[in-house]
Amino acid sequence: MIIRTATFLQSNTKIDKLPSANKPEYAFIGRSNVGKSSLINMLTNKRQLAKTSSTPGKTITINHFLINEEWYLVDLPGYGFAQRSKKDREAWKVMLDNYITNRKNLISMFVLVDSRIEPQKIDLEFINHLGELQMPFGIIFTKIDKIKESELHRNVNIYKERLSEEWEELPPIFVTSSEKEIGKDDVLNYIESLNKLF
Repeated sequence: MIIRTATFLQSNTKIDKLPSANKPEYAFIGRSNVGKSSLINMLTNKRQLAKTSSTPGKTITINHFLINEEWYLVDLPGYGFAQRSKKDREAWKVMLDNYITNRKNLISMFVLVDSRIEPQKIDLEFINHLGELQMPFGIIFTKIDKIKESELHRNVNIYKERLSEEWEELPPIFVTSSEKEIGKDDVLNYIESLNKLF
């Protein structure tokens, strides 16, 4: 897939105010500072489409982008902010669950994880929660340019082993580098294949 246009549509926290659910939609989520904004900018060929920040937890709304006038890319609030209050974290969880369960055109989620570290409890809990909600998803390993290839294979395999303890079938897995544009075609071609089924 070639990205010709990528347009910011809106930021919102209310599900009933989101864009019309008449196009396939893909949502990206991950822990704070996992490289989500950088990945979105890399995929869409726009450096400033999604705002990057050194401050964890900057994205606290549901952000919609229209890609090629054909499908929605959604930047979701990260999870696991240590600096946020428990009340705020609970409110975001309610908002996320509401979005995931009620957004009819949401085809798949992409859970971003840092390729440099072993599976984190919070990531595995979120992935299992998606299973409970029966939400299809893929896993995107980020920042692979900052790790040796042998370590990357090791960490990916550890993830697969941990997931196999809970899941009969593993989700699609992608390895990416925003800086070197690695994995871009893999993610976009996967989205294109799902768009055809919408």
